[in-house]
Amino acid sequence: MSRDTNDRAGYDIIGDIHGCAEPLEGLLEALGYEVVDGSWTPPEGRRAIFVGDLIDRGPNQRRVLEIVKGLVDAGAALITLGNHEFNALAWSTEHPNRPGEFLREHSEGKRKQHAAFLDQLTEQERSFYLEWFLSLPLWLDLEGIRVVHACWDPKAIELLRNQLGGDRFADRGQLARACDRSDPLFTAVDTVLKGPEINLVRSGLPEFQDKDGTHREQARLRWWVSGSDRVAHLAEIPPGSLTADGDRYPVINGDLVVADHLEFAPHEGTPIFFGHYWRRYDDGLEVACTENTACVDFSAAKDGPLVAYRWSVGEEWIDPSRYVAYY
Repeated sequence: MSRDTNDRAGYDIIGDIHGCAEPLEGLLEALGYEVVDGSWTPPEGRRAIFVGDLIDRGPNQRRVLEIVKGLVDAGAALITLGNHEFNALAWSTEHPNRPGEFLREHSEGKRKQHAAFLDQLTEQERSFYLEWFLSLPLWLDLEGIRVVHACWDPKAIELLRNQLGGDRFADRGQLARACDRSDPLFTAVDTVLKGPEINLVRSGLPEFQDKDGTHREQARLRWWVSGSDRVAHLAEIPPGSLTADGDRYPVINGDLVVADHLEFAPHEGTPIFFGHYWRRYDDGLEVACTENTACVDFSAAKDGPLVAYRWSVGEEWIDPSRYVAYY
């Protein structure tokens, strides 16, 4: 891939990496970043922004963490917490009211989700990076752009700001609250890190099998799509999905609407960048963005490219030509 050095000041917003170090290094090089004295250095006037989900799935957890933390510590990058970092914190944190249990259940299924992070790093290394994860912001509200892992929801962000006293967890006590479904922190954190969801079964629809073969009765909603309250337009069920019984997922009735509390107001003004939603690069870049929202997750851990969006100071609208991809 040819190098894009872009001499205008701005940010390179990089999608979910999931332990894929080789594409990360290739993408940084393509963006004009160079290794100087052993550390990655951005082109003059540029900074990277990582949308989270550095860990799990891929083969090079340690190298990804070294690169990204090195950039952040040097002031060459910013980062938001991803749901996989949040889940790793919950996995490692003992439940305050149930000794011997953890905030995230240590089931075989959940261990499988964390296997790469657990197996590729030593306990000491994991502890080191977990403390770093705890310090990361849940969103970035910068001059000219906003960045969040999954969903920019103003109400959730305002609640979090008030409850946490800022944009990140102050301690593991707040983390425990965010894992308690009865606490208002749970829904707010769940929204910004995982996106809003609809219960398909309660809406009269069958479960579907996700990319890992897991049966899901909850479907993510495309919060960035405004002007529609129809489940068929908003539910994230990939084309060709199967039901839990192995049948082709049925066409959703076009008259079925989401609940009132899941309707989304138009997102106007400041561009919003997010990851998490597993776009397919072959589907075309236009399906990943609107005039003022852009997803940068193109399934790097599932044979897709690692992608960045090159935003420069003064740009007010999303332009699909500003994406840079590296396979």
